[in-house]
Amino acid sequence: MKPVIGITTYGRFEHQLQSTHYDSLYYLPADYPDAIRRAGGIPVMLPPGDGLFPDVLDRIDGLIFSGGADIDPDRYGGDRDHPALGPLDAERDTAEIDGLRAAIERGDLPILCICRGMQVLNVALGGDLVEHVPDLGHGDMHRNDEGHWTVHDADIMGTSRTAEALLATVARGTSGHHQALKTLADGLIVSGRAMDGVIEAVEHETHPWCVAVQWHPEITAGSDPIQQNLFDALVAASRVMREQA
Repeated sequence: MKPVIGITTYGRFEHQLQSTHYDSLYYLPADYPDAIRRAGGIPVMLPPGDGLFPDVLDRIDGLIFSGGADIDPDRYGGDRDHPALGPLDAERDTAEIDGLRAAIERGDLPILCICRGMQVLNVALGGDLVEHVPDLGHGDMHRNDEGHWTVHDADIMGTSRTAEALLATVARGTSGHHQALKTLADGLIVSGRAMDGVIEAVEHETHPWCVAVQWHPEITAGSDPIQQNLFDALVAASRVMREQA
């Protein structure tokens, strides 16, 4: 049986689609389930809401925390009045922070955190964020001039689980984030950085398979084997852990 991989969706108000029939909807870019299908897994969308976690962890074999909107700075003692903040989603913040804590404590499900997901991981475990990367004074290599996607390299530590998953020590990924990890949470270790020093990858010290990246590997996974390797490794680890259960 193929491993079932749960993927958190975007919040009910993050989508820009205007409809006369619906005021809110949960959605997920197709790149995520496509990458899981290529890896031999079965993708299942997990919309945020009360009671999603921890019960759903009994029904899946692996877990992806996807990208999306900014986390409310109140969750990590940040500046809620920062002018660069985007719309906030309390429902999604609560579900994913609780979910990550439950999944880490459980310890038997592989976890891949992507962009916002990496930031949720850090906040859930007690770390905080830089509200706006340009505030660091190094410019902004993580977005283009219009504030949208760009591409840049991340240097990955050769001895890390992240490098083992990617099968590479340099990952050229699609980036669009304006926030970043600031104080690293206890239990996490840095496994990759961008040229400007921004943390691009972390992993959990004791969890069997918890890897997080700040870029969006799903966007180019269909054409870049290094990015697809990350999803292949998640599904492979999920298969192994399920068979050992």
